[in-house]
Amino acid sequence: MAEPSLQLRLSQKLALAPQLQQAIRLLQLTRIELRDYVQELVDANPLLDQEEDTGLDKEPTENLLESEKSESHSDEYEQDYHSEEYETEQWQADADTQQWGETAGWSDDFSEQQISDTSVYSLREHLLSQIRLAHFSDLDAAIATAIVFALDDDGFLVDSIAEIRQSLLPEILCEEYEIVAVLLRVQRLEPVGVASRDPGECIRVQLGALPSGTPGNDLALKLARDFLDLVAANAYEDMLRETGSSPDNLMQALELIRGLEPRPGARFDNRRDEYLVPDVYVRQDGDEWVTTLSPESNPRLSLNKYYISLLRKSGGKDAEYLRGRLQEARWLLSSLELRNRTLLKVSQCIVDKQKQFLTDGEISMKPLILKHVAENVGVHESTVSRATTRKYMLTPRGIFELKYFFSSHVRTVDGGLISATATKARIQIMIENEPPKQPLSDQEMSELLRETGVLAARRTVAKYRESLGIGSSSERRRAYRRNVKF
Repeated sequence: MAEPSLQLRLSQKLALAPQLQQAIRLLQLTRIELRDYVQELVDANPLLDQEEDTGLDKEPTENLLESEKSESHSDEYEQDYHSEEYETEQWQADADTQQWGETAGWSDDFSEQQISDTSVYSLREHLLSQIRLAHFSDLDAAIATAIVFALDDDGFLVDSIAEIRQSLLPEILCEEYEIVAVLLRVQRLEPVGVASRDPGECIRVQLGALPSGTPGNDLALKLARDFLDLVAANAYEDMLRETGSSPDNLMQALELIRGLEPRPGARFDNRRDEYLVPDVYVRQDGDEWVTTLSPESNPRLSLNKYYISLLRKSGGKDAEYLRGRLQEARWLLSSLELRNRTLLKVSQCIVDKQKQFLTDGEISMKPLILKHVAENVGVHESTVSRATTRKYMLTPRGIFELKYFFSSHVRTVDGGLISATATKARIQIMIENEPPKQPLSDQEMSELLRETGVLAARRTVAKYRESLGIGSSSERRRAYRRNVKF
């Protein structure tokens, strides 16, 4: 048996103070999340008072100056806030992310606040209401509900029959053929063709629901079943040869197919509207571009003088409680001040480096990475990442996420660099001005870019073109043919 002994071990551990964790958390919050988080702290801390928002009665710069009046309790941990050790920690906000519905604000024509209309049905709600009114048995209604919850926003069924059966277990036992039978009934609900597994099936269901004797229906069903790829490619001659039909009959069937809805859920509002409110404003002052913070990004907080006076008079546990709340309130004010300073510095640095974009547009966007801004501001790269994630800047050219101004680059003939955004803008211009009957291939656009001094390989052009949502030259050629009347 080993004898007990004493041993000394040296180790290093990193610990973040609570106020430092709070500063990290505030930096990565969006404006709505910040408002929610601050409200929770104000409700829980009697030492904090929040002034009522009376509108934009002050300029953003004035609000910023007010926040910079209090310098106490921020310098003591600002160096730690920007330290590399803090930056390597992946701190995630544990507050629930919620969808906030912003009101439309105060109307010039009405004396009361305008409330947005939320009565529009989504596709799911529309289908569930029909299931409740239809003559479904309890088992079939449960299966139909499971099918509805397996639909995507376009109304297509994304889960397999086996997956739907598995999702019903163990409460509901059923066979796959029972699910298929209910699926056929759901596909005949309004909109017809919903819960189809692909566009071809959706078109066939809609054609099958048309009145018997509809002109061109039989040929349209044949095309949807066997030659849908030719219909998509608008291969008119191939369809004539494969079906053996006359040109008039084929055109009648094609018109019937084109009058259908390939995405049955497209007309439903399946997503809540999201209104972007800028965190930073950009304006031109002479030859300079100036950034200011939105007043809503700086909650108007102050210390409650009444409770501070009680702290001076009281003692014991009451005084200890109030001192703890006072320290928390000071930490919050300091963290908010630090957040605003960091966001403003990062935004101003981005604007200084992207002046030509503000003047000339995307074609003048400069290459920019997080490291460049971090070195200029004097913080770590992850601080810049947190400060620019889900934060928006209002410029004379529109509202952009701060992340938008960061992009990779390609090299130029003279050894310089040009941003990917500027290269995409050049590709967009080329495609907009190409001959419709002879669209430019990726190789041809690569050669044209080289003539302008940009070294972009064919693969790079293809990647940028796809990111713009533009099809290949053959797809664009087919799209042109679809617009031509035979």
